[in-house]
Amino acid sequence: MLFQEVVESQGHLIDSHIMEQIFDKVVEYQGRFEVEQFRIGRTNSEPSYLRLKIETPDADAMDHLLQQLLNLGCSPVEHGDAELRLVERDRCPAEDFYSTTNHRTMVRHGQQWLEVQNQRMDAAIVVEQGVASCRRLRDVKAGDQVVVGTRGIRVVPEAKERDRLAFAFMSNGISSERQVETAVKQTAALIRQSMEQGLKVVFVAGPVVVHTGGVRSMARLIRKGVVQALLSGNALGVHDAEAALLGTSLGIRMADGRQEEHGHRNHMRAINAIYHEGGIRGAVESGRLKSGILYECIKHNVPFVLAGSLRDDGPLPETITDMNAAQDAYAELLRGAGVVLCLGSMLHSIATGNMLPSWVKIVCVDINPAVATKVSDRGTGQAVGIVTDVGLFLEALANEMEHDATQL
Repeated sequence: MLFQEVVESQGHLIDSHIMEQIFDKVVEYQGRFEVEQFRIGRTNSEPSYLRLKIETPDADAMDHLLQQLLNLGCSPVEHGDAELRLVERDRCPAEDFYSTTNHRTMVRHGQQWLEVQNQRMDAAIVVEQGVASCRRLRDVKAGDQVVVGTRGIRVVPEAKERDRLAFAFMSNGISSERQVETAVKQTAALIRQSMEQGLKVVFVAGPVVVHTGGVRSMARLIRKGVVQALLSGNALGVHDAEAALLGTSLGIRMADGRQEEHGHRNHMRAINAIYHEGGIRGAVESGRLKSGILYECIKHNVPFVLAGSLRDDGPLPETITDMNAAQDAYAELLRGAGVVLCLGSMLHSIATGNMLPSWVKIVCVDINPAVATKVSDRGTGQAVGIVTDVGLFLEALANEMEHDATQL
């Protein structure tokens, strides 16, 4: 006995190789398919349409196949409302709750399609008063109505546009050194486009920004309004303060790269100095902290989050040591982001990518090509990498953004 379903999908199915992925997925689950209708888009903006009859040898295979096809933008033709189930205990939705992707998602409720708000991966969908939204498991409460199963759900994967030739460095995921100059120009164009659309440009930075001499360039970008939010950890704040107060980073003199005598203590001296002023803002207002990334953030009202970790020294007074609170603070600053630049911080980059919907571009800059690969492997398909020294990249980007300003 064969189990049958008819599914449909629309979008840039050919250009984005989605159609062939759909066919391959059916075969992978020992299924068969028959194309009932295929209509190719005749313009760059017109989507293609696919209607497909699929067959599998058993019901379990069909259920698993439909779950896989859903992530590729395929949904059953015979739509009913999404099934909702009442949560009986905090943080405990039904075991078959629908776990979200980072792609744009809609659920059918009351015979109409609702676009899911606050889209992110690995969340539940709660429908409340005609609004569907993603909610992390820890935020699911007793009495919530949570979507279960896969019926009445549409997922819209990000697709390659036929006429989008800009940002070609993104096509291979990770750029080589010889492409860095082009990648910087295209990143600047992506930043400019986001700002013109009223979307935020968010930087995720690790302490390598300080170690590679990128503080001055980062400060220039903050002063020019390019950085609208900064996400990082305690280490960036500590070494930024160390460089500003003592002229060293990890005890190495920034001026000549030589080891400072007893320099290994300098980061602790910097933390102590900040504590004496009541925090980073207090150190800026008192005049003790006169330069650096966080100095510029405070002077130009750029919000920042320092997330703590088990290995932190100090930590600084502003560092959020409650991981749930730090996640919430990151997520809040990521609202309305158009592009996110991740600079030499693999773990913070992965964490940020997991919070973002798939239509927000991530540019991951690191000297290690494996970092961008790891970010993408975690499910953040919109992340692309530029393999270069972070300090040099920031200098080139600052120069490019200043060049843009002179052309206005």
